[in-house]
Amino acid sequence: MSRLAKKPIVLPKGVEVTVSKEEVNVKGPKGNLSHKLPEGIRLVKGEEGVTFELVEGFEIDKPILGLHRSLIQNAIVGVSAGFEKRLQLIGVGYRAAIKGAKLDLQLGFSHPCEIAIPSQLKIEVDKSVLIIISGIDKNLVGHFAAAVRSVKPPEPYKGKGIRYVDEFVRKKAGKAAKGK
Repeated sequence: MSRLAKKPIVLPKGVEVTVSKEEVNVKGPKGNLSHKLPEGIRLVKGEEGVTFELVEGFEIDKPILGLHRSLIQNAIVGVSAGFEKRLQLIGVGYRAAIKGAKLDLQLGFSHPCEIAIPSQLKIEVDKSVLIIISGIDKNLVGHFAAAVRSVKPPEPYKGKGIRYVDEFVRKKAGKAAKGK
């Protein structure tokens, strides 16, 4: 067994984990998530929390066990506290707005960029230059944030574009003037 999978997952208050044959359902104050376990892995509820066991007769790689433990851990954190990513728009005239079920981005292109917002996510726009993406599914929050960032990633000369709030963008030196 992997070192990570040996550690029990402690359940916060208000979070319930139910295990049916191969599916784990996690229910909490923010919502419900389910995760399908592969054959050969069993989830056992105990006093300390939730632990993983290997079923005899199945070959399961150690990293796979650690992966599923982390996915269940993320589901538990998601339904209890949730996940959040913040994106910042840097550039003159760069703006964001929510129009219905779409995120409307003005990024200096000749046309506005519209991105459909998944129903499981909550999107807020603060001062038209800060996008706050929150939800219970860590994977979905990260994928949507990456999709928004990929519309106009920060360029290396002035740093204009969409970046994560805590992201550091290495800047390059501009063209040097020719000396006479």
